[in-house]
Amino acid sequence: MPLRTAPLTPSVVRRALAAGTAAVLLLGGCGADPGGGVRPDLGARASSTGSSTGSPSEAATRSADPTSSTPTTEPTTDPASAPSPAPTAPTTPTAAPDPTPDQTEPTSVDAPLRRAVRLLVVAAEQRDGYDRDLFRHWSDLDDDGCDTRDEVLVEEDLSGSAVDDCRPVAGRWRSTYDGVVTTDAGSFDVDHVVPLAEAWDSGAAAWSAERREAFANDLGDPRRLVAVSASSNRSKSDADPPEWMPDLARCAYARDWVAVKLRWSLSVDRVERRVLLRLARRCDGRVRVERVP
Repeated sequence: MPLRTAPLTPSVVRRALAAGTAAVLLLGGCGADPGGGVRPDLGARASSTGSSTGSPSEAATRSADPTSSTPTTEPTTDPASAPSPAPTAPTTPTAAPDPTPDQTEPTSVDAPLRRAVRLLVVAAEQRDGYDRDLFRHWSDLDDDGCDTRDEVLVEEDLSGSAVDDCRPVAGRWRSTYDGVVTTDAGSFDVDHVVPLAEAWDSGAAAWSAERREAFANDLGDPRRLVAVSASSNRSKSDADPPEWMPDLARCAYARDWVAVKLRWSLSVDRVERRVLLRLARRCDGRVRVERVP
């Protein structure tokens, strides 16, 4: 018996869509079973298609509208389960190299007393091996025919008297240590402000014989050698400021002591430095001195 196909009237289409068999009707019955029913496989596919896409008009509308496409769901990652990035070594900034410090001492010093004391090198003193004869003194280093002692006496004569062959034949001198005044040059000593033994303790032990002689006869700075009363010089002996200070002009003496040590690059011990700093707190004035190379 020949297969009969129902005409595709509007009412038929509506019924087919309602039953979920739109695909079978559109194919004009090609999926019909010879027995008059719908093939199970095509019916299942049609049912599945109808349930997921809705009507043909809705499907056409979505395919024409790019914004209606099914959004793609990107996988999400739980931050707690995400692998931690490998730790990186901290970057240490590279510092610019320090400039090479100047190892040479300045050729001159001009500073307040307190600052000048702080410029002195601190070192332990060592008296071993000292002998006064290691410092040849009262030489004539400038070859003018006058020894160092006589030149100091001529320079410090307050009267301006005449001299005879470098020796003062008369004059007047005042001791800055104790205020004693004399007209007899023989009653005065010429003192090394920094004693020879103190210089030995403070670095002169390593000097050459020539440098020690230059120190003992230094006429290049008037503070290095001074004419003073014999009694004050004997009282001082080879003491440093912690052990002895003059009766008068102690601030001037402290400045002169520091100036000589800076001039000759001599060190101070810790006690000496502490005493000089204490003096500097109540002594004004500056230390100006040229260093000996």
